[in-house]
Amino acid sequence: MNDSADHDNGRGEGMPSPLASGRRPGAGHALVFIFVTLLVDTIGLGIILPVMPKLIQQLTGEGLDKAAIYGGWLAFSYSFTQFLCGPVIGNLSDHFGRRPVLFFSLLAFGVDYIFMGFAPQLWLLFVGRVIAGVAGASFTTGMAYIADISPPERRAQNFGLVGMAFGVGFIIGPSLGGVLGHFGPRVPFFVSAGLALCNLIYGIAILPESLPRDRRRPFSWGRANIIGTFVNLREYPGVLALLFALSFWALSHQALQNTWSYFMMLKFHWDELAVGASLGGLGLAIAIAQGGLTRVLIPRWGERLSANVGMMCVAAAYLLFATAPYGWLIYLGMAIYAPGGLVMPSLQTLMTRAVPANAQGGLQGAVASTVGMAAVVGPPLMTGLFGYFTRAGAPWHFPGAPYVFATALVLASQFLFRRCTVGGALAKSG
Repeated sequence: MNDSADHDNGRGEGMPSPLASGRRPGAGHALVFIFVTLLVDTIGLGIILPVMPKLIQQLTGEGLDKAAIYGGWLAFSYSFTQFLCGPVIGNLSDHFGRRPVLFFSLLAFGVDYIFMGFAPQLWLLFVGRVIAGVAGASFTTGMAYIADISPPERRAQNFGLVGMAFGVGFIIGPSLGGVLGHFGPRVPFFVSAGLALCNLIYGIAILPESLPRDRRRPFSWGRANIIGTFVNLREYPGVLALLFALSFWALSHQALQNTWSYFMMLKFHWDELAVGASLGGLGLAIAIAQGGLTRVLIPRWGERLSANVGMMCVAAAYLLFATAPYGWLIYLGMAIYAPGGLVMPSLQTLMTRAVPANAQGGLQGAVASTVGMAAVVGPPLMTGLFGYFTRAGAPWHFPGAPYVFATALVLASQFLFRRCTVGGALAKSG
């Protein structure tokens, strides 16, 4: 990694990149690569969602109610490891630069998907998820890269590209996974590996470094641990309060990420193709919101109003998902859910404004850890709720229970956000 730091972009000491030298002509090309990187990562994650229930059932011989619980613990394994490693990865990128850390992540993801594709037993899937969690730095480092190259007034719009990548990835990934699933539940894993490794080659060829040497800081274990990450943010007013609101927001999304396939298969008897199509529709809603609405509404409304509107819409959508008696209403819920894409870019922008350039990696590590905490608690919690209310002998058969709980979490997040931005430390922002 030291070699990478000393020879950014392969140009050597005497030929710094346009971004490293402070000029911005190459920023557009860099944003395209970061968008493609996050898009490919999301496709890789989304492509396996429609087949995970069948693969777990194939390996365990259990029904959907218990398969969902296994799936929750698989997600826990990934998220817990990423939670522990997020601050380390963020601070490594502050020291060595974004480029080498990002490439390491892509390589590890590619190897991991190959490993999981061949896994003959359930415990090996858990090993694969741990490997992916250690390397799951692409979003953290990608967000820091965007902060590096974006002027403050354009950060919300550029952070919206992350949501757009997530949305487009969830159009392509699950839809493709539903089709590939007909050839076997392992096929999507190998396709995901190919995407990650091809993107690695593309990045090595074109991506400049975004963090020049004079803006880097030494690696410190005091910052590169979960407690140290948050302690170091105490000097930035309002950031910790926003991270607290973010934790509830992120926890609510675990209902979607971890129970959607099982919920649709059980309640509406959808197959992998139908589940993939529904996830693709959800991705389309997110892509429209974060690719289009963020660039129009956030500059007009400001971050505070945009986040509030998004949270209200998501709460209403979760309630509809929970209680919908017919499958077609799920697609109506997706349309209501779409403005939720305004929330994360707004939160990210408010936080990045409050910290200096050489702490952006640490901030993104804290964001990743906050989301990671939710992703650690969320999978067993949400799949546990689903399993409890769908098992034989349940006191009330209600597959939508995780979505009712998610609604309450969104409302709690909005309450905390309003306290922080109305009369709080960030009241003048947005």
